[in-house]
Amino acid sequence: MSTLSKLVLGAMGALRPVPARGEAPTTIKLPAPVRQGGGSLVEALDKRGSARDYRPDPLPLATLSGLLWAANGLNRQGAGHTAPSALNAQEIDIVVALPEGAYRFDAKAHALELVCASDIRRVTGYQDFVDTAPLDLVYVADHARMKMVPVSQRTSYASVAAGAIAQNVYLYCASQGLATVLRAWINREAISTALGLPHDQEVLLSQTVGFGKKP
Repeated sequence: MSTLSKLVLGAMGALRPVPARGEAPTTIKLPAPVRQGGGSLVEALDKRGSARDYRPDPLPLATLSGLLWAANGLNRQGAGHTAPSALNAQEIDIVVALPEGAYRFDAKAHALELVCASDIRRVTGYQDFVDTAPLDLVYVADHARMKMVPVSQRTSYASVAAGAIAQNVYLYCASQGLATVLRAWINREAISTALGLPHDQEVLLSQTVGFGKKP
């Protein structure tokens, strides 16, 4: 769908997901992430960049596992995460939008839990490439986990945490030859509706991930 069509539908409150492709399992258990290799941090920083052309090929499950672990998985005993969170609120949920449905990443179980059995990729951004890229990550802040943070500052705190997760994704993609782009130009209300989020959960950002098209 074109950007213009999405803008029109969004203005009308009619931007909707499409039916999922195939069966949507309730849980997708991810293989253990590979925690060695991938080159140096300096090399990843040197290669880090944003891309807007993607092949539709799905990511192998092992790659998806590594991606989500790098984003905000558990990396230390005592439930330490790869991304920081003020007061350890862990307020950010990563929702993975796949052709077969939208899933929440459960870092403790290292698994994906079904949120909705619809393909919401076209809803996650106004750009046309999000419709067919293999997956989009949606960063959702759960304000109920931020009771120690003043209400007026919760979005700011959560945005910092989401930004740290997004940079982890950028660096993982750079180290693994994947393409990605972080997007703030999104219809947050449409995404929230598609996911059936309660009032105290806030959509912050989306990030597309996939295999880039070779020039």
